[in-house]
Amino acid sequence: MREEMQHLLAEGVARGDFAGKRIVIVVPDTTRTAPVRELVNTVVEQLRHSAKAIDILIALGTHQPLDGRAVRKHLDSRLESGDAVLDVVRVFNHEWDNPAMLADLGWLTADKVADISRGMMREDVPISINRRVFDYDKILVLSPVFPHEIVGMSGGSKYFFPGISGPQVIDATHWLGALIGNLRIIGRVDTPVRRMIDTAADLLDMDVFAVCFVVQGEDVVGLFTGELRRSWRRAAELAQERHIVRKARRFRQVLARAPKMYEDLWTGGKCMYKCESIVADGGELIIYAPHITSLSYTHGHLLERVGYHVVDYFCANRKRYRDVPRAVMAAAAYIRGSGTYQDGKEQPRIDVTLATQIPEELCKRVGLGYRDPRSIDIDRWADSDDGECFYVERAGETLYLFNEH
Repeated sequence: MREEMQHLLAEGVARGDFAGKRIVIVVPDTTRTAPVRELVNTVVEQLRHSAKAIDILIALGTHQPLDGRAVRKHLDSRLESGDAVLDVVRVFNHEWDNPAMLADLGWLTADKVADISRGMMREDVPISINRRVFDYDKILVLSPVFPHEIVGMSGGSKYFFPGISGPQVIDATHWLGALIGNLRIIGRVDTPVRRMIDTAADLLDMDVFAVCFVVQGEDVVGLFTGELRRSWRRAAELAQERHIVRKARRFRQVLARAPKMYEDLWTGGKCMYKCESIVADGGELIIYAPHITSLSYTHGHLLERVGYHVVDYFCANRKRYRDVPRAVMAAAAYIRGSGTYQDGKEQPRIDVTLATQIPEELCKRVGLGYRDPRSIDIDRWADSDDGECFYVERAGETLYLFNEH
């Protein structure tokens, strides 16, 4: 992290009124490009002598928990999951599926949800959050901001919901995002899902301090501290400038190469979300990820059962899948992309093909295409200039948008 950004962070934290308080730092997991180690070290070193206690909570949502080795790599070689270090710091994974670790905050009423969703959903949504936060006086959120398929732009209140929340609000927000559709939500600052998570965050009566930042390559190019929503919005507006690339045409084939921080298709699906817009109708999006072996470490058994379909298919077959979490169906719909389902016939807009270690038989069974990753010549793709093919070297964070005008 560059010196000026460390200085900005130190200045912001100095204004945060942390002295004598018990602080929990909410951080992203390893599926985001961010200098989390440097940020955490700067904050801890600045506050360790004045704060009463400092702990770290990893905002996993439903992602895989980090083991001790991963924690050390992600945060600091001196940190051990759940163990004291530097006399002040402990590290905890969020446990979204452990009711004993969740505390109820209240409800979003059906009328409120209908208003937020513009009538797409009408249901009571119970709101719960990791109960550990109530052991502290203040929450410090470290929030990178990128274009995001569910909420529009990531970060901010998303580090509470779904970052450290219970399953009901995860289901509701993901399903609302799927009903709206990736192409109509990704890259936008103001969205119905953002309003839902911000409204849920209003139920959390705690002192919150935000560090929201934008990363380009390996560098932090903007950092904003203070009140959560104001800091997030400034970062989101900068991220729109830095992480959205507009194309004047669509391509017949797009090869999106997944970085290794995406360990399964559940996270590697971001390659699809960020590139869907620039694939021509009837074209093909190839997710190239030879390291990926699983649909999802958490939800793979359910995804094998339901397959990948457009959202209208899931709406039409809701009774058939009534025992499947809507967040799972939403993820499946996002990876399958936009399309229609009429008179029992499904018509996705584009084909989605996996070039991974997921077996061909499984790919076809769940409704996705298959290519042997060894058959793909990356150099040929990178050098292609025929106007029909497009290659994205590090897919998943930069949003590519077809600019129709």
